[in-house]
Amino acid sequence: MRVMVTGGTGFIGSHTVRHLVNGGHEVHMLVRSPDRIAPALEPLGVEGVSHTVGDVTDAGSVEAAMEGCDAVVHSASVFTLDKRRAAEIRRVTVLGTEVVLGTAQRLELDPIVHVSSIAALFPPDGQVLTAQSLVKNPDGIYIRSKADSERVARKYQDQGAPVVTTYPGVVWGTHDPHWGEGPQLVSNILKGQTSMIPQGGLPIVDVRDVAKVHAAVMEPGRGPRRYMIGGTYMPFGETINAIAELTGRKIRFATLPTLVLVPAVRVVDAIQSILPFRIPINREGFEMVVMDAHCDDSQTINELGIETIPFEDTISDMVRWMYQSGGISAKLAGKLADD
Repeated sequence: MRVMVTGGTGFIGSHTVRHLVNGGHEVHMLVRSPDRIAPALEPLGVEGVSHTVGDVTDAGSVEAAMEGCDAVVHSASVFTLDKRRAAEIRRVTVLGTEVVLGTAQRLELDPIVHVSSIAALFPPDGQVLTAQSLVKNPDGIYIRSKADSERVARKYQDQGAPVVTTYPGVVWGTHDPHWGEGPQLVSNILKGQTSMIPQGGLPIVDVRDVAKVHAAVMEPGRGPRRYMIGGTYMPFGETINAIAELTGRKIRFATLPTLVLVPAVRVVDAIQSILPFRIPINREGFEMVVMDAHCDDSQTINELGIETIPFEDTISDMVRWMYQSGGISAKLAGKLADD
C-alpha cells in the first residue's frame, strides 16, 4: 500500500515510517520542514522516502500529500507539557485532526489511522482504561487537546469512516528526534531533579511497540476500530528505582502525599508562564502521575499478535541512546555507558 504519514519526522511517526517501510509499504510524508527528514529517519535505517511540504492544518497541502495514496497514518501533534505553547498545541492537535481525517474520508482512504493517546481518556476516575473508554473533559492544555481531537475521530467513526484509533500510553524509547518529554524526564531523574515525587504512576510503552501496532492495522476493509497500547504500568517511584538499578547509580527521592506537593506545584506552574526557559516540574505532568492510570491492552496484543518489549529493555536502550547521542554524560548513564 502507499501510505501517507503525518508527523513522520516526530518520535512515534518516524518509528512508524520505519515499520511501514520494513513491512513492504510505500510511504509518502507530509512535512513542514524537509531538512528534518534525514535526521529523523536515517538513524532508523530509512532513506529515500518521498514527501510533500505542507501543514496538517492546511487542507490544500493535506489533499496534495494524499494524492495516489491508499491509506494514512495521522501521527502529527504537539506533544509537550509546556503551557507556553498552548495555542500551537490546540491548533495542530485538534484542527489538524479534523483536516486530515476529513480529507481522508472524502478521498476514501482506508484505513485512516489516528494516533491518539491514553490522555484522551483522562481522567481515568479509578477505572482501567480500554479502547472503548469514554472521552471526558479533562483539565490541562495537552490532555484537553487530545480529548477534543479524540471527539473528532469518534465523530468520523460514528459516520462509518474506516478510522482506526490507537491509544499509546506514555511513550518512551530510542531515537526521539526532538528530545521530547520522555528523554527530558529520564534526564531529570538521572540528574536527581525528581527528589520529591507524588504517589501514583504511569503506563509506559516502548515506541517500537506502538509502531508495530500501526503497521499491523494497515489492512483495508475492516471499518472503524480502536486499539489500546498502554504498555507496562509503573509506579513513579519504581520507575526511578529501575533507572537507578539499570545504570548502577544511586538516585535518592522521597514519595510525599499529593496534598503536600500541590501548593508548590501550583506556584511553579504559575511562574512557568513568565519564564523564557522550561522548569523541570509542571502541573500537568504532576497531575498525570497522580491520576495513576491503568490500561488494558490485552485485546490489542492478542488480536494483532504483538510481542511487546520488556520495560527494562526500553529503559536500557533509551539511556544508551541518550548517552551515545550526546544528550547525557557517561556519569549519568552509569554502567549503561559501557555497554
